[in-house]
Amino acid sequence: QVQLVESGGGLVQAGGSLRVSCAASGLTFSTYGLGWFRRAPGKEREFIIAISRSSSTVYNNDLEKGRFTISRDNAKNTVYLQMNSLKPEDTAVYYCAADRDGWPSGSPVDFDYWGQGTQVTVSS
Repeated sequence: QVQLVESGGGLVQAGGSLRVSCAASGLTFSTYGLGWFRRAPGKEREFIIAISRSSSTVYNNDLEKGRFTISRDNAKNTVYLQMNSLKPEDTAVYYCAADRDGWPSGSPVDFDYWGQGTQVTVSS
């Protein structure tokens, strides 16, 4: 079965950087679109960024551009989220998701599989 396993979360100081990873199994990784979402305490799930099967990127225009970067390594079946200039309000559980169609938008309904999440805490 399809599994998505996030890793790399942790505690980081404001202004710092962090890269989280998501390792996928049970799917033909190169044909899937992939995305990252987050859920902060007391808030709804928020789309961050996605990457298509052709490695084009879909952004959330409400987020400061350049702070979040997505990349994929099809040889490793892994997608990455690079986060820079982190702020305390970035504290959340970060989830990766996979879209069977390969061409995700920012809507969670596009995504067929979800990981369990990794906690990112940004201290001030």
